[in-house]
Amino acid sequence: MSTFKPLDPDFEKRVRDSFARQAFMRALGAELLQIVPGEVHIALPHKPDLTQQHGYFHGGVVATIADTAAGYAALTLFPKGTGVLTTEFKINLLRPAEGERLVARGRVIKPGRTLSICQSDVYAENGERESHVATVLLSMICREGIKD
Repeated sequence: MSTFKPLDPDFEKRVRDSFARQAFMRALGAELLQIVPGEVHIALPHKPDLTQQHGYFHGGVVATIADTAAGYAALTLFPKGTGVLTTEFKINLLRPAEGERLVARGRVIKPGRTLSICQSDVYAENGERESHVATVLLSMICREGIKD
């Protein structure tokens, strides 16, 4: 359960509206699962177009949804009229991403006025079984003057 207080009471609508404008998320088939202050979950169903030569989800796809979940987690705590950009991330790919879908759980570790530190954990789901496939540590910058 989140203990963060959002600066924008309409944070959930803001995140949903922004996510809906992301053509790349639409192209991948990603969907928002959960939005709470400081935490966002994104799911991505398996499609052959998203795999590498061995049939696993491509590492770039894993990194993409991890980055997006963390960015939106940070945005839930940023003030109205600001946007979010990733300034840095480090990914640890823990095992091949094989499953019916991926779920990225992004969360804020340390919020800040300018930089927020976030973490995303990505899981591959096969029926009821879940495998932890990646952990990502990210820095997100709060920017005025960009559309969220």
